[in-house]
Amino acid sequence: MTEKKKLKERIAEEMLEDYGGALERNFELAQKVMRLTRDGRVHITIDKSKLTGKELIQLYLIGKLYAKEGGIVESAAVSNKELMEELGIVQGSVLPWTKELRDAGRIKPTASGVHEIHLHVVEGFLKSILSKLKSILSKLGGSDHVTDSRG
Repeated sequence: MTEKKKLKERIAEEMLEDYGGALERNFELAQKVMRLTRDGRVHITIDKSKLTGKELIQLYLIGKLYAKEGGIVESAAVSNKELMEELGIVQGSVLPWTKELRDAGRIKPTASGVHEIHLHVVEGFLKSILSKLKSILSKLGGSDHVTDSRG
């Protein structure tokens, strides 16, 4: 076997990652903060007032990845219009926030005004959101576990 073929096989076996693997690993984290509708919209189940606009956008985009992987939608791409409608964010805020997220390497454009989240962001972001919410709850004297809006 040639060296090039060995390397190619090793890369395929040891370095490749797909949506499924990363999303499966973080399923329980995502489930604590969101649900999906049958038409592929993302319902954020935690108190949105505790999150920044950029955090809301990232959560929504992560939800779209799950919707795509679950076969609910064909694409994980989300338009500015969808973000505004589903999250209740005005255009004057969505545009600079998505630009900041793109510049930080957290989301990528797929077309003009359409975005997807980078897969490498998912796990760290979900963990940071849950940590933030637990910290807020503990300062308020609340429970140390995060629950969703279903009770």
